[in-house]
Amino acid sequence: MFARIKALLSENTSALSGEAAEDLGELEVAAAALLVEAALMDGNFDPVERGKIAQLLARRFEIAAERAEALIEAAEAQVRRTPQLYGFTRVVKDKFAYEDRVELIEMLWEVAYADGELHDFEASLMRRIAGLIYVSDRDSGAARKRALDRAEAEADTGTERGPKRETERGTETSSEKGS
Repeated sequence: MFARIKALLSENTSALSGEAAEDLGELEVAAAALLVEAALMDGNFDPVERGKIAQLLARRFEIAAERAEALIEAAEAQVRRTPQLYGFTRVVKDKFAYEDRVELIEMLWEVAYADGELHDFEASLMRRIAGLIYVSDRDSGAARKRALDRAEAEADTGTERGPKRETERGTETSSEKGS
């Protein structure tokens, strides 16, 4: 029984052991997989979210757009192959410094807000990932605020759809906020 559990865990933790991980880097694929997972949480991986992920990966890893797109494709394949977050989060936790993990949480929030609204499943995923990569609630909340502020600023310039900000009465879009 223990052998089966160990085999199952090693299968999930080696989720990045394919050709894609070798060519692109285990850490890059793990981070991209978490970003793709965040985009898929609301059931719709739209071009805006895909573009946001490509932009974030290119900026974070200082890579060309083509390599960022290859990372997204590899990440999609990895996410479809294994529904477990543990393999991806373990790589991130082990290979990123704390500040880099906070930056990844901020990137995840940016993806969650990229389509203009935050789905409950996306917010739940952010909390789970933050816990799995040992980012404090305080730092995760600050990362969320920075991502939301950035998304609202981009919406004001017309480059992105505006996120809906939660209020006591429900939700209002960033454009309604000022009225």
